[in-house]
Amino acid sequence: MMSHLPVLQVIVPLLAAPLCALVRHGRTAWAIAVASSWVSLWMAWKIFQLVQADGAISYNLGGWPAPIGIEYKIDALSAFVLIIVTLVGAVVTPYALKSVGREVGTSREALFYAAFLLCLSGLLGIVVTGDMFNVFVFLEISSLSAYALIALGRDRRALTASYQYLIMGSVGATFIVIGIGMLYVMTGSLNMADLAILLPELPSNRTIPVAFAFLSVGVCLKLALFPLHMWLPNAYAYAPSAVTAFIASTATKVAIYMLLRFFFTVFGVHFSFSEMQLGIILLPLSLIAIFSMSLVAIFQTNVKRMLAYSSLAQIGYIILGISFFSNTGLTAGILHLFNHAIIKGSLFMALGCVMYRLNSVELENMRGLGKKMPLTMGAFMVGGFSLIGVPFTAGFVSKWYLIQGAIEKGLWPVALLILMTSLMAVVYIWRVVESVYFSEFDESQNDDCTEAPLGLLLPTWALALLCLYFGINATLTTSGASLAAANLLRIGS
Repeated sequence: MMSHLPVLQVIVPLLAAPLCALVRHGRTAWAIAVASSWVSLWMAWKIFQLVQADGAISYNLGGWPAPIGIEYKIDALSAFVLIIVTLVGAVVTPYALKSVGREVGTSREALFYAAFLLCLSGLLGIVVTGDMFNVFVFLEISSLSAYALIALGRDRRALTASYQYLIMGSVGATFIVIGIGMLYVMTGSLNMADLAILLPELPSNRTIPVAFAFLSVGVCLKLALFPLHMWLPNAYAYAPSAVTAFIASTATKVAIYMLLRFFFTVFGVHFSFSEMQLGIILLPLSLIAIFSMSLVAIFQTNVKRMLAYSSLAQIGYIILGISFFSNTGLTAGILHLFNHAIIKGSLFMALGCVMYRLNSVELENMRGLGKKMPLTMGAFMVGGFSLIGVPFTAGFVSKWYLIQGAIEKGLWPVALLILMTSLMAVVYIWRVVESVYFSEFDESQNDDCTEAPLGLLLPTWALALLCLYFGINATLTTSGASLAAANLLRIGS
């Protein structure tokens, strides 16, 4: 059983998805989704422990050895990202029972959970596979189901947001598959480990740099790096609350994992950062994203859109760490993958609680809400402080590593910009604090507003408490991120 964990990681949610659609009963489908997501988390934890103890795990499908057959390979980075995806999935599924019932409707609940599990299975497949074309296949599975999930939002603008995401996502996927095709033509292999050996042996040619360019653009579009980010704000703002919490915490993180896997493992550090000068491209784009998106977030009146633009800035922080191509910088980027996932998960789930009671997340409508929904807004504040990077929160740890990475590279202005944009986060989080705690609630609009149900509060506070725990005791996350960074630099060199 334990030897088959890599393939079961994908198969369990993949088989549970059509089962949810067949039962056609919302609560039964929800129970299936909860069970499969928690089994996935358990398997991810076991895999993480095995990798930490014994090193990378290789699983050959059908007994065919790589590179002839399809290989699932899980190293320190893969195991770390598996924990992120399955943890968020395991917390969001219990939360979804009441949230989805209110925002999507009971008639479509079963189909929602089917699409949710397909998205989860696709994201997990991207992380565990060692085959380039399988990455594309699982990417399409996760993307198509994500388009459907976003379109289920009550606001009609959710359809427009989903369509925009569909168009941009399809362009990104096309660029990725063209890049993969070029690599296959030049090497005759799709196995990532095999490509890492074959590519340096090829004579100088223009096809490999062109493939690198196609993959760079495609992946950066999927992870929403400035200026390829325009699909993200509407997708987050108008999707159902459970969908926003899940996608914001996982989809872009897995896309960043693809960037790391392609450019460190397949192409190698020397080719990516010395010959193609990827760091020189990523550094300014990430700095522009951090500053401009934080600035745009300050002026948003819809809190979900505010957090969506904040996510674009946080993606900039992660890419900034990667652009340093140093152990400290890479550790900061990988660590912030985890920290930002739990931070944004808690924030968007708190807003889902607000949506459940007010049917709105407009800043004006949240005036005085701190007195009516103290537990909900308390969880939001914990996530907000962690987003800012207040000491003893998870966000502080990754930003500390990021500043260290900048100083090690002699980039003092970059370190100062990180501090300045953290103060910009104070501004837009303070706007929410001011509205909910220092304004009077309008009883005429909603005189029976009460605290959110426990079914929403418990999962929200679970992630909020993790923001505190991993700010106080970050041994597990920092050691996992550091090991993943060291392995990437060693394999890619």
